[in-house]
Amino acid sequence: MTIDHFATRSQATLPLADRASDLVGSVIDSSTSLLASQTHDIVRFAMGSPADEAVPLEEFRDIAGQVLNHSSMTYGATEGEPVLLKALVDYLAGTSDPTSEERVTITAGGMQGLDLACKIFINPGDLVIVESPTYTNGSATALSYGAELLEAPTDQDGLIVEDLPELVAAAGRKPKAIYTIPNFQNPAGVTLSLSRRHKLLELAHEWNSVIIDDDPYGLLRFQGEDLPSLQALSPGDPLLFSVRTFSKILAPGLRVGWVDTDPALRQLVINAKQAMDTCTNLPGQHIVAEFIRRGGLDNHLAGLRVEYKRRKDALRETLRRHLGDRVSATDPEGGFFLWLTLQGEDARISTRKLFETALAEGVAFIPGPALSPGGKFDDALRLCFASTTPERAEEGIIRLRRAMDRELAALKDGDRA
Repeated sequence: MTIDHFATRSQATLPLADRASDLVGSVIDSSTSLLASQTHDIVRFAMGSPADEAVPLEEFRDIAGQVLNHSSMTYGATEGEPVLLKALVDYLAGTSDPTSEERVTITAGGMQGLDLACKIFINPGDLVIVESPTYTNGSATALSYGAELLEAPTDQDGLIVEDLPELVAAAGRKPKAIYTIPNFQNPAGVTLSLSRRHKLLELAHEWNSVIIDDDPYGLLRFQGEDLPSLQALSPGDPLLFSVRTFSKILAPGLRVGWVDTDPALRQLVINAKQAMDTCTNLPGQHIVAEFIRRGGLDNHLAGLRVEYKRRKDALRETLRRHLGDRVSATDPEGGFFLWLTLQGEDARISTRKLFETALAEGVAFIPGPALSPGGKFDDALRLCFASTTPERAEEGIIRLRRAMDRELAALKDGDRA
């Protein structure tokens, strides 16, 4: 072959699928690789991950040594290992989110659950309502199936459900799905109020819209009273597709989660999953099942709730002392995240630009525009308090203040130029 032949091959246009242009990726997930490439010390508020010390590693090692065998290294049932299904359903019976085995399918984390929901329900061109701000990995999944997104605002009580009829009327068509994170929302940390949960269910039935109920954090309430899940408010509702995961309450590397759906939908969920990965990894399922069976999950969650409240309170106090009225912050009753909005003169700072300066100063966060499909919230950012000790968090906020000072000074220099 000649050099000209290889040159021609390199210039060929790949026959990409139409959907390839909608595979937008994740700024959140990409931050893992970006931070791994840094050589200086960084306080990491960016990834929504449990701290190393929050993972029950020694228990997992002990369990692995006792339960893993050849049956853990082969193919398993697509719907999940029977031992995990039973342990999970038994555990959830004592929570605000009870279920039954015929409703549950084990997944490879919460993201596979979101993918299954979109794969089953979303056609190209369908309208999907998403919270604004939102977990953009979820909205990106809908985009990958050709959805058109309609951003709906949130406040301290979660998605402003009262605004949805007007937004839908302006869109000129009913939504196929509504994507919501009802508890300690990612990124804002807010929780959907009880009255709005009822109204959301009413609207879903009026429009025949599926509610994609993504709740990774519901078991991590550390203050206030539990609210009934959407499933508990509307038992057996075929328009509810609920996505759950062990990533936030145990360890994301396990890649074990579940979806809770109408039993009539379960075979379709299994069929869709079999086109992805046949079954969720068995070693992870066996470890989680035994951890629950031994009673470890209750004690583990109790400890997390105490520690995460301590970390949240410490971070808010640190923000008060070092940034004062330069920012406003949400005050979640559970979960992982604070949502900061810059105030006064600082509101002129672009958090996209601030991210680069902050990274150089040694602190990382997720800029607001990365948490909106339309790139909104350039004056806001997300901090994860769960993964950082109060001592490290204080150093991180001091570094953030330095970065804000640098960016504000640059803006003032530009004003004078």
